[in-house]
Amino acid sequence: MYFIGIDVGTSGTKAVLIDETGAVHRTHTEEYPMQQPKNGWAEQNPSDWWEATKLSLSAVCEGIDKICGIGLTGQMHGLVMLNENNAVIRPAIIWCDQRTGKECAEMTETVGVDKLFSITAAPAMSGFTAAKILWVKNNEPENFKKCRHILLPKDYIRFMLTGKFATDVSDAGGMQLMDIKNRTWSDEVLDALEIDKSLLPKIYESPEVSGFVKSTDVPACLRGVPVAAGAGDNAAAAVGTGIVENGRAFTTIGTSGVVFAHTDEPLIDPKGRIHTFCCAVPGKWHVMGVTQAAGLSLKWFRDNFCELETMNAEKQNTDVYVLLDEKAKTSPIGANHLVYLPYLMGERTPHLDPDARGVFFGLSAMHTKADLLRAILEGVSFSLYDCVNLLKETGAEVSDMTICGGGGKSPFWSQMLSNVYRTEIKTVACSEGPAYGAAILASVSAGAFDTVESACKALIRGGKTFVPNETEHGAYQAVYGLYQSLYPSLKNLYQQLK
Repeated sequence: MYFIGIDVGTSGTKAVLIDETGAVHRTHTEEYPMQQPKNGWAEQNPSDWWEATKLSLSAVCEGIDKICGIGLTGQMHGLVMLNENNAVIRPAIIWCDQRTGKECAEMTETVGVDKLFSITAAPAMSGFTAAKILWVKNNEPENFKKCRHILLPKDYIRFMLTGKFATDVSDAGGMQLMDIKNRTWSDEVLDALEIDKSLLPKIYESPEVSGFVKSTDVPACLRGVPVAAGAGDNAAAAVGTGIVENGRAFTTIGTSGVVFAHTDEPLIDPKGRIHTFCCAVPGKWHVMGVTQAAGLSLKWFRDNFCELETMNAEKQNTDVYVLLDEKAKTSPIGANHLVYLPYLMGERTPHLDPDARGVFFGLSAMHTKADLLRAILEGVSFSLYDCVNLLKETGAEVSDMTICGGGGKSPFWSQMLSNVYRTEIKTVACSEGPAYGAAILASVSAGAFDTVESACKALIRGGKTFVPNETEHGAYQAVYGLYQSLYPSLKNLYQQLK
């Protein structure tokens, strides 16, 4: 039996083919660009996602006669708008876009901060979908008038595969239009914001079947295959790493960085610094803190300042990030008195500030590329450490930590996080993250397993464990104290910069 997980990510779409034992047989990723037409804006073309999906599916399905199930995951919060002919109206406004400050203020005034918290478990958030819908309504009224369907990124791919307008509870929660405790659309919020509920897709629990493949643009072995509702990328990553019970947490470093903890009850931070969503296990929740530009910080530096390393990686037939790790290792803890704030796309945890921007603090003529690389890795690690501490403050159990995502493939970065957190950090044998979790959800929806928990116990295998070094933890703590003091000093200056 074969199952496929599809991850509609920010930098590319990945397809993973697994069997009933959890073994990965094939993976394929197709990349695409992100557009930033203005400072703080971020958009993508849904047609790029679909083309990448078709190519990825063709690659993993070659020579396969039968697929038993497909699961979907992807970047959360993106706004896809379709017209009466189901054509895309405008480029998708994606999760890291920060244009919606006025709309957040409008939501707070219209709904009320207390009511937003009690229903959606968060204050008005610039990255969430509701504010993006209001931005189109306020700034592109003709486009809003044409809109007949609103979808999230992975759910656009579902529509292209099945013709169904559907989403799942974990991804729907990130739209800020959902009653998180009752796992359904909130009529009260929708009415207050004057958003017609008929525009929104049907909500399913993550392992439920949401439709069957009808598209003739994908391999024939996929026709009629059930498609699981799936999950947002972090909820799917939790399934892919076995974080499906209390006390378990993970750190993922993709384009963004996340610290995620499973909870049996909906825990809510009254200050809105961390997020509470329904998770991929039916009837359960999770809490998470988000660093907007985690892997993105390193990718930005690679793309703009590491041409030589990229060329050398191609010559050596190795990953350029391996070479960047080796260079960063030559700089000491503290990067020779250089501190990086990873706010390239604003920040969510703990600052909730869309206007924050990245900083190298302490830059001098002595600093080298190695120092800047080390500072980036440390700055992102400190931001994730902020998330860990806030989850604990909210009451979440964080006694068992796993790492995943692209950054989790780096032993150097994983050990750094273990030292910063002062806790053991585990890996899993399969490093495919959200796509692997989506494939596991597909196996449950297809009937191979009764529950998400039983599927995870049967399919997920452990990997390496990183043990914290007490001396290095102490050295990082000194730098972390300086790191924490920088944002309060710069907050008002960010407003002036804007």
